[in-house]
Amino acid sequence: MTEWGQRMLKRTVHRSRQLSAESIAKDLQTSCGLQISITTMRREVHGMGFHGRAAASKPYISKYNAKLQMQWCKAHHHSRAEFCTCLTKLCQV
Repeated sequence: MTEWGQRMLKRTVHRSRQLSAESIAKDLQTSCGLQISITTMRREVHGMGFHGRAAASKPYISKYNAKLQMQWCKAHHHSRAEFCTCLTKLCQV
């Protein structure tokens, strides 16, 4: 694959990370006239440092619960050492 093709591939993948390999290959063929097999494209993309990852799901915390958490943290921030020693004792039982 040429350097120009690699730059175009990187730009396309960076712009739309959620697209499948097939759709990226079709996009490169229509927009740039670049003929590339899906296997080659996957190998090149992997070599550029793009890896498939599932996004971590973040639990929903309502404003009320966030406020309660903040109040608890502010009330207990001074006793962190005591709290940790208490937890380690509980875990050893």
